[in-house]
Amino acid sequence: MQSRPESQSTHAPRHVAIIMDGNGRWAKARHLPRAAGHKKGVDALNRVVETAARAGVGNLTVFAFSSENWKRPQAEVDTLMRLFAEGLLRWEKPLTDAGIRLRVIGERSAFPEDVQSAIAHAEAATAAGTGMVLNIAANYGGRWDMTEAAKKCVAEGVALTPENIAGRVALADAGEVDLLIRTGGEQRISNFLLWQSAYAEIYFTDELWPDFGGEGLLEAFAWFAGRERRFGMTSEQIQGRSVVF
Repeated sequence: MQSRPESQSTHAPRHVAIIMDGNGRWAKARHLPRAAGHKKGVDALNRVVETAARAGVGNLTVFAFSSENWKRPQAEVDTLMRLFAEGLLRWEKPLTDAGIRLRVIGERSAFPEDVQSAIAHAEAATAAGTGMVLNIAANYGGRWDMTEAAKKCVAEGVALTPENIAGRVALADAGEVDLLIRTGGEQRISNFLLWQSAYAEIYFTDELWPDFGGEGLLEAFAWFAGRERRFGMTSEQIQGRSVVF
C-alpha cells in the first residue's frame, strides 16, 4: 500500500467480494507444500488491495477462512492461523498510511488468543482510515451470518423482515455486493456472503489465486462495466432510468 485511495471511479464497483481459491493447487503444480501456496496468496492479496484502493472501490471483502475450513488437516489450519496473525501485524502500518480501514467479520471467538489479539489490534490501528474498507471474512459462513441476524431481530423484538435482516447481517453498512469474484476455476459461492450477494454480478476465472493480481482485478472490473444490472426490471426500464446502480 503506497498511497491513499483515489476518488471513486465511475467504473469501479462500490463493493467487491473475492473468494481467493487455488493456493493449494498452485503449490501442488510446483511440487511445493500447500503452505507455500498460502504464502504466495498473501502476496496476491497485497496486489489486489493496492489496485482496488487506487480504483476507488469502497469496500473490498475477501474470504480468508470459512467456517468449513476447520476440517482441513491440522497442520494446514495451524499454518493459516500463523499467516493470518503475522499478516495482520505486518499490514497495520501500510494500511494506516494508505488510509484503508480493516475489519474482520465472522465468529472470532474460535481463533487462538494471538489471532484474536492481532485482529483487535489491527482494527484499532486502522480505525481512523477514511478510504477503502478492507473486510476480511474469517471463520465466516453466509448461513451463520443470516442466522445471527435473525437472532438479533428476535432479541430486539423486531419482525423478521428482509429489511430488518439486511440491517443486521455483517457488512450492513457496506451495502450489497456489486461484483463477486472467484479465482481457481470453481463456479460456486461456497456459503460466502449469501445475503449480501443476492444481486451480485459473479465473475469466475481459472487463474489460481497466487497468480491473480492487479491486472486480473481490472479485467474483472472491465467485465463488470459491460454488464446490464436489471434488478428484476427489463432492459427498457433500466435504459429509461437515470438512477445509477
